[in-house]
Order: sequence, then C-alpha cells, then structure tokens
Amino acid sequence: MAARTRLTRGERNCAWIEAHCRIPEGRLVGRPVKLSKHQRRWMKRLYDSPTRMFIFSMARKNAKTAFSGFIVMLHLCGPEARPNSQLYSAAQSRDQAAVLFELVAKMIRLSAELSHYVTIRDTAKELLCGELGTFFKALSADASTKFGLSPALVIHDELGQVIGPRSQLYEALETASAAQDEPLSIIISTQAPTDADLLSLLIDDALTGADPRNKVELYSAPLDLDPYSDEAIRAANPHFDDFMNQDEVRRQASDAKRLPSREPAYRNLILNQRVEARAPFVSKMVWDENADAPHLTQGQKVYAGLDLSSVSDLTALVVVSESGDVLPTFWLPEEGIVEKSRTDRVPYDQWAKDGHLELTPGRSIEYRFIAHFLRDLFNEYDVQALAFDRYNMRFLTPWLVEAGFSPEELLKFKSFGQGFVSMSPALRELEARLLGKQLRHGNHPLLTMCAANAVTVNDPAGNRKFTKAKATGRIDGMVALAMAVGAQGEPIEDIPIHDLFMVL
Repeated sequence: MAARTRLTRGERNCAWIEAHCRIPEGRLVGRPVKLSKHQRRWMKRLYDSPTRMFIFSMARKNAKTAFSGFIVMLHLCGPEARPNSQLYSAAQSRDQAAVLFELVAKMIRLSAELSHYVTIRDTAKELLCGELGTFFKALSADASTKFGLSPALVIHDELGQVIGPRSQLYEALETASAAQDEPLSIIISTQAPTDADLLSLLIDDALTGADPRNKVELYSAPLDLDPYSDEAIRAANPHFDDFMNQDEVRRQASDAKRLPSREPAYRNLILNQRVEARAPFVSKMVWDENADAPHLTQGQKVYAGLDLSSVSDLTALVVVSESGDVLPTFWLPEEGIVEKSRTDRVPYDQWAKDGHLELTPGRSIEYRFIAHFLRDLFNEYDVQALAFDRYNMRFLTPWLVEAGFSPEELLKFKSFGQGFVSMSPALRELEARLLGKQLRHGNHPLLTMCAANAVTVNDPAGNRKFTKAKATGRIDGMVALAMAVGAQGEPIEDIPIHDLFMVL
C-alpha cells in the first residue's frame, strides 16, 4: 500500500475549513466552503512557515472578511486552537467591528457541530468555546483602549482607515501580544490613502523583507494602467474571475469614468490604490478637452501668474491670453536635478533636456534669470497684469529693477493673496473656462503634472483654495494658472459644475 502523504499545516487547515465551515451569506449560503486557489495559497503561506504578521491588502468584495473569519474559526475551535487563548478583532468603529463578528456567528449557526461547541454572545460581540476555554471578542477604536489583554491572535480589520502613522488600539493590542509564545497578527484591508498612514508604513516595511516573519499579499492596480480596464481591475481583485459579479464591477468603473467625483473612491476601493477619497481640482477628461496647442502672437494682450519658490523648489510662470492661450514656464536649480527627479518621482532631468523646464545655475533658484525672462516677456507681449504671491517677491524686485523694468511696468505686478478670499473667485473662474473648453494648454507636461496633483480645501463659507498639504506632488503651475486667470478680472458666464473635478 502506498504511503499516505502527510498534509502540511496550511493544507490541514484548508481541509478543516472545507469540512466544517459553511458559506455564511450570499446566493450559496449554507453550502460547504470551497476555498479558491488564492485562498489556499494564502493559507499555506500563512501557516507553513513562521509568521508574526500577515497583511492581506486587496480591493473590496474579494471575501477578505470571510477569509479572516476562517482564521478566527481555526483558532477558536479548529486545529490552531490553544487552550484558554484570547482572540480579538480590531476595527475603527463599532459598526465595522460588528461585521466580522456577525459573519463568524453566521458560520457557527449554520453548522450543527460548531454550534454545539461555541457559545455566541451577540450583545457583547463575543464567542466562547467552553471545552477549550478559547475566547473571541470584537473591539473597536471608539471604545476605551484595551489594556491588560493577552491575545494569541489579532485580526486588524480595515486598518487602512487609520489616518496617520499611529493607532492607540493597534499599539495596545500589538504590545499586549508579547506575553504569547507565537502571537499572530492578521491585517486585512484595502490600502490607506497616503504613504504616511499606518497601514502603508507596515506594507512598505513588509515588502522590504527585513523580517521574513512579516508577510504581505498586496493586490493593487499599477498607476500606468487604464484604470477602467479589466486588466487594472484584475490586478487588484484576485477573485474577479472566480465569484465576483463582473458586470457590477464594470458598472462601477463606468460610473467613475462618467462621474468624476466617484473616481477617488473607485481607485481606492476597487483598484486598491493609495488615493485620497477627496476629489482633486480638475478631471483628466476636462483637462484633455483643453489640450489644443496655444497660438500666441507678438504684441498680444496677456495676463500672467507667478508662483515663486523658495531656494530650490519649483518656480512657475503661466501666461494666459484673452482668447485662452496658455504658455507655462518652469524653473529649477540645475545642480542636483537628478536627485530632485528621484525624490519627486518625476523626470525633471528629461523634461529639461526636452525644453519643458528651465534650469538656473547652482543649487538655488536664481531670481536674476527669472527677472530677465520676464523682461523678454514684457518686450514680446502686451502684459496687462502679472499676479504674484507676495511671499519671496521681495527677493525678485531688485532684479526686476536691474533688468530695466520702468516704474510704470512695475505697477502691472499685482500682489495676489493665496487665501480663500482671493483664490476662491479665481478657482471659480478657472473652472468655468475649463468647462467651457476656453483654454489651450497644449498638455505641457509640468503643467499637466501640477493639474493632476492640485487639490482644494474649503472654508466654512464654501470658499476654496489650493492646498499644498498633499504629499503626492507639485501644484505650483496650477497656482500660477489660477492667478493668471484671476488677474483678468473679467466676468465669466456661470456654468454648473456637477461632480466635475477629480484625479487625472
């Protein structure tokens, strides 16, 4: 008789789940669980080698909660159960904490065998296996922080909802695990909005492989893919071809493409990208509708906006004609341009070679070069007004005088506040021009980059301004464009803006 093949720990756990667990909800409710090939691989990777932390990050509706429920069952009354061990799930709200508990409770109620061993305490969100003394409880961050616990297993549910690098509940549970010989932490979540958030820091650290016991399964659509394509959707949804409703997912993609305000949530929840669920200023569709090449002629009346940088950052000048031609110019210091490209993750060095970016000598912006550029600008065009951010302007003014600007010409330089009062009318005017396809920016690469990064914030009265608090990239060109449009001061027809502005 042939020798029986011995199952690995992960294979044994898969077999137990399929033998004892039932599908808790949906069209197949009550049927025995049949793990997908992805779930079987995750289970083997989780249990067949030492694991301290395992991060599962993918789009929603990929049965993440069900998979974490299987893990809870394994440690509560299955082959992973240790006598008298404490198991916890942690979520950011009571409602979210209840989701995993209720799913596991349904699995138990659907199994006569498991119901015999496990007591369900609905009000307290607790499960107890009396025979083994194992105990599970769902915790939430809006309850008092739990100290004095000693968890053998912690499920961190949707940790991506934690904004910033710290969570008191996460830290309390992780430090409490030190009393266990082999504690296990599972994180199951879509991605956090930014690189600085707790989940992003944990994912990035696990991806380095510095501690092989910290593992990650990350499914996210690459940013260079068409976000509405099946290829992008599959990259973030391992079960797209298994049990997901493909027509429904494609409908959500179509809605996000048609209704710009839905794109940030679509990118985060369906494509599992690190995208803030705030709608940036202008959509790619609307930006592209204004992408015709500009045609400025000598002596033409123009208005300009100048966003001066400090020391080594990007300086932007944008010129706009009365007929909507947009001519942007950008400056960076020449020295260190390769490092700057690497830091900002944009090809400044290549853009400079292609003539889209002006480089000034040294490691800081030389205002002298900008002053002489402005002198040439005033010589070529009939500049009606040049709006500038008063910050740093005092350093440019002496060079303007040195470049030969007359007192009358200097009067055309207008201080333009960056607060809500000044910026809100300018942004409204810029919106109307973009909606009306009244601008021609030629898809200048640096201005397009700034448009993709530009996000607004509101004051209590509903006024808006650009915010530079977002860490995804430069917005200087859009600030200069808004000032140039605002400097014209011409009334523009009021056009409704139904859910227009979003990520490029």
